[in-house]
Amino acid sequence: MRIRFATADDVALLLQLIRELATYERAPDAVLATEGDLRRYGFGHNPRFEALLAFLDDQPAGFGLFFPHFSTWRGRPGLYLEDLYVREWARGRGVGRLLMAKLAAIAIERDWPALHFMVLDWNPARDFYQRLGIERRSEWQPHGISGEALRRLAAEDLGAAD
Repeated sequence: MRIRFATADDVALLLQLIRELATYERAPDAVLATEGDLRRYGFGHNPRFEALLAFLDDQPAGFGLFFPHFSTWRGRPGLYLEDLYVREWARGRGVGRLLMAKLAAIAIERDWPALHFMVLDWNPARDFYQRLGIERRSEWQPHGISGEALRRLAAEDLGAAD
């Protein structure tokens, strides 16, 4: 088993794994990302994310996509894990554990004091994370806005005084 950072040459594989994750998460038609998007935002002039690829017996087995976030309370960045996915045939073989360990090591190496992520409430991986010592933080509830609601909210800024 090995883990390595994804490169621009891995964009097609990364997008394939992202689509598999979306299918697993019951949203197969939700992926709008293209290879061009991943190349531009992950491997262009100012990368917005990094990704790890996991290989088991030299076959792509999973990935983790992450980026820094900033804690106002700590006054320091941390690692935000956007997605972690292990292909079904590789589950239970240590791939997820090794990906999480590598992500933790990256956070420590970069002097980022925390690793944060979200898990769907039905995802059986919650037990896996708990076994790793990762705690569920139920006092924080996710919120988000996108699409037309985001555009309506942004329109309110147009009339604001400078």
